[in-house]
Amino acid sequence: MNNPIMVALDTPDGESALAMASAVAESVAAFKIGLGLLHGPGAGLISELTAIGRPVFADAKLHDIPSQVERAARALGLAGARWMTVHISGGAEMMAAAVAGLADGSDGSAGVLGVSVLTSLDSAALDEVGISRQPAELVARMAAVADSSGAEGVVCSPLEIGIVKGVAPRIATVCPGIRPAGSAAGDQRRMATPQEAVAAGATWLVIGRPITGAGDPAAAAAEIVASLDV
Repeated sequence: MNNPIMVALDTPDGESALAMASAVAESVAAFKIGLGLLHGPGAGLISELTAIGRPVFADAKLHDIPSQVERAARALGLAGARWMTVHISGGAEMMAAAVAGLADGSDGSAGVLGVSVLTSLDSAALDEVGISRQPAELVARMAAVADSSGAEGVVCSPLEIGIVKGVAPRIATVCPGIRPAGSAAGDQRRMATPQEAVAAGATWLVIGRPITGAGDPAAAAAEIVASLDV
């Protein structure tokens, strides 16, 4: 793989997402859309982005009873998503339902990514909601669940790539919380530079504002790729 970048199109509307996608398509490997776009213009945006020439990661972060998650996953597969996310904390049965639904909707061409511990959370934030475990410990347990449920990969902090690989070596690691040296952290707490993440074994790097907020987004993405040993 020569380009591991999934660009996060966290734009305010579908038109700006399509414009940004067109601008950076030659410099990235995939497009990611999150809850703002999935609950705005909706899943129909997936096919429009796919038509630009890159696969689409629908970051839906599903978390519900298994039957509802299966239906939603099937719908995202039918819409053309190449990947979609579910919260591993919903349990193994829910994860397996997501895998089954997405496979049905996409004829087996798409894969589920299990969200472990959000990169905006640290130990103190977890403790606030009654979770006394360290993020790394939670990620390890969740990665095992994702692996046994048939997920294609795990969404994790770049700090936990080695932990995921140790528990579930077959699955992909998809890493948000990527900030080039000198970039503002924003709402990220557990993060690394693109070079650090690739050196640790990341499969995919999810990068948003350092690319989309640049004066020349395509050049910013191309510069990051050129700096990586991939």
